[in-house]
Amino acid sequence: MAVSRSAGRETAAERMARLQGQVKDVFNEEFLKEIEKLYIISKKVFAGRLRAERRTKKLGSGVEFAEHREYTPGDDFRYIDWNIYGRMDKLFLRLFEEEEDLHVYIILDVSNSMTMGSPPKFIYAMQVGAALAYIALSNLDRVGVVPFADRTLGRLPPTRGVGRIFKIFQFLRKTPIGGPTRLEPSLRSFIHQNQRRGVAVLISDFYDHGGYQEAINTLRYNKYETYVVQVYDLKEVRPDLMGDLHLVDCETGEEKEVTISPKLLDEYAKEHDRFCGEIDAFCTERAVPFFRTHTGIPFQDLILEIFRMGGFVK
Repeated sequence: MAVSRSAGRETAAERMARLQGQVKDVFNEEFLKEIEKLYIISKKVFAGRLRAERRTKKLGSGVEFAEHREYTPGDDFRYIDWNIYGRMDKLFLRLFEEEEDLHVYIILDVSNSMTMGSPPKFIYAMQVGAALAYIALSNLDRVGVVPFADRTLGRLPPTRGVGRIFKIFQFLRKTPIGGPTRLEPSLRSFIHQNQRRGVAVLISDFYDHGGYQEAINTLRYNKYETYVVQVYDLKEVRPDLMGDLHLVDCETGEEKEVTISPKLLDEYAKEHDRFCGEIDAFCTERAVPFFRTHTGIPFQDLILEIFRMGGFVK
């Protein structure tokens, strides 16, 4: 779905250098001040509410006693409640609730189609991802970042502490950019690399010829609390194109001679809306929080929308 005009004089290396230069300009002092404001707002929005309980019942020295369960062969004798054994002549174990760090994974699409737009969609996606990462770090969660295209392109393992946001900035500045979009194999790779379950925020335009359904289900079936953010550029809905053109699919390299008319643009806009609506419906039917935004909307507004819908921050 993402196309470009016939290739110009800029080489692939020059284009990569230009795009990565744009990333370096994003994560500056002004951006840090903006995400600090968002964190303060998030605390006000949820003032008086308890954060979600992140406890699991397990054997061991936990936060507080939870319940008993019957002993089964192989259980640790140290956690047998001998008082109950004395009264009932049966073996029971004491279970405790132990609070665990929440792992938050920011999964960013940096494929060829995400380089389209003004500003490029991947820049917007990185801003959203970095803002959510900062808020999670400020809430003492562990945050990992995974960029992908046709595969995962590196990995910043989950880290903790608000000061680690600078490590995230540095990682994003050096992230490779480009390649075709392959959602499902990229997310399968993510699952293999990150065995610890948690929150997975998937940010993409979802322009994958292979589809998006299996990719989202990969996260769901592996017990990740999944959030989906679709990013698009307004010119993708209504391209500023007219007449006889030579177009190149930036994902596949396929070339096509096209005569573009107002009627064709209307049909294309309807098809784009249908595509986006299908993603929304797919997520809604599966109780997966879905957020759609274009790059003309300040990233701060999207973060606030996520807060208002009760997503991400508890």
